[in-house]
Amino acid sequence: MGNRLKDRVAVVTGAGRGIGRGIALLLAAEGAAVVVNDVGAAVDGSGQSHTPAEQVVAEITAAGGHAVPNADSVANFTAAENIISTAVKAFGRIDILVNNAGILRDRMVFNLTEEDWDAVINVHLKGTFNCTRHAAAHMRQQKWGRVISMSSTSGLYGNSGQANYGAAKDGIAGLTRVVSRDLGKYGVTVNAIAPAASTRMIATVPQKARDIRQQRGVSLAAPASNELPPLRSEPDDIAPFVAYLATDAARDINGQTFMVRGGVISLLNYPAPARTITKCGRWTPEEIAMLFPSTFGMDLANPAPAKD
Repeated sequence: MGNRLKDRVAVVTGAGRGIGRGIALLLAAEGAAVVVNDVGAAVDGSGQSHTPAEQVVAEITAAGGHAVPNADSVANFTAAENIISTAVKAFGRIDILVNNAGILRDRMVFNLTEEDWDAVINVHLKGTFNCTRHAAAHMRQQKWGRVISMSSTSGLYGNSGQANYGAAKDGIAGLTRVVSRDLGKYGVTVNAIAPAASTRMIATVPQKARDIRQQRGVSLAAPASNELPPLRSEPDDIAPFVAYLATDAARDINGQTFMVRGGVISLLNYPAPARTITKCGRWTPEEIAMLFPSTFGMDLANPAPAKD
């Protein structure tokens, strides 16, 4: 396809299926050597199989690219180090890290177990830290690197039944903003993407839960112009923007979070004050109660109003 990433080495976690697979294939098509990492687990994190990663490696090599498989878990600090070491041992360096591995254990918060919480946080948030930490040591020394992590609208806006997943994904956005400041001066950029795509993880969400999230969540509007293509949401649609962020052309894009859905790419703003009230001295509860309805509260919508 191209040579935008010629001589670069990439690690893509969770690359055996879905979004990760599409990213690994495109990075390889653009000339990068790729470590295809995937433990081959079920959506909830149970089980293990080397087959998914090996199948993607076979696809890449059959197309003339260079790739090796890895089945270590991102959730383990030492195993994550081995994921990065696999790239260095096989190809001599690590230039691009795509933190994509994830699992899903949806529960309403009153049914969420400690195990469900820990498992999801460990794969998504801790896993992103683990791999980034080990890759950063190499990238800092070579004065070049790209870290691209997957956040989610579930964390940025909130989805019912996803306290563990949403907390991890919003945490990844915060981690991205901080680490971009740690590594930017070394020529390393760190960005996040909130993807929307039809994956096997999405397929496990019951239709009732989807309906509730549609009612209470943030609706992504279709393009206003009839001349623009309709929104579609396939796993492979995320890969082109990841590939772009990995190139030299994106050297000054750092610390940002983007939403990618089909043919729509959106830059999300940093959190900023929407409204402010001030006074000299400390507010009293009575003063706040008097002013809140006509200032902060004049059009706030309760995402989950109590039933009568």
